[in-house]
Amino acid sequence: MKGASKLALIMQLTRATGIARRYFVVNGFDGALTMLGMLVGFYHAELAGHTSAPLTVITSACVGAAIALGMSGLSSAYLSESAEQRAALQTLEAAMVTDLQSSAHGVAARLIPVVVALVNGLAPFGLSLLILLPLWVPPQVSTLVAALGFTPLETSMLLGLVVIFLLGAYLGRIGGHGWLWSGLRTLCIALLTGAIILLATPAGAAAWP
Repeated sequence: MKGASKLALIMQLTRATGIARRYFVVNGFDGALTMLGMLVGFYHAELAGHTSAPLTVITSACVGAAIALGMSGLSSAYLSESAEQRAALQTLEAAMVTDLQSSAHGVAARLIPVVVALVNGLAPFGLSLLILLPLWVPPQVSTLVAALGFTPLETSMLLGLVVIFLLGAYLGRIGGHGWLWSGLRTLCIALLTGAIILLATPAGAAAWP
């Protein structure tokens, strides 16, 4: 059996495509919402009239959180999926009274946790870095963005809202619901989260020395 055909069979046997897609959306949403929350927190300090944190500090803090989210998603998904796939394989082996370690089911039990873990880890990390892109743009681009009336921090927050909307729209599409309504729902969740952060964080606590 050729590699591509074998992989297709493994994905079919374990329904891995649906599992990976679910992990991508769920953990990608977590990463995007976390980045948005951190950016809103930094922006709150600026709105409160305090000296805003340097972009290098904001970027470092957000990248650190993105790495932590990625590693958490990677390790947790691998451990949980490994246990689930191993248990399912053992149940199947007991039912068939045979060793399936070298079969497609056995290969799937070892391969799928790796695939799912990579998706679960890279989704929040990659989307977080995408949201942070405006903080890394060259000065010429920053000047152009500023001419439009946006700071790099504001641009990152807007990009975060767009990413969250697109994740919701994607969920609506694969779920057979209206993509626009689904995207607007996730967007409302993001806006509500930002509002809660602004209301719950005292102005003094948001200050940057």
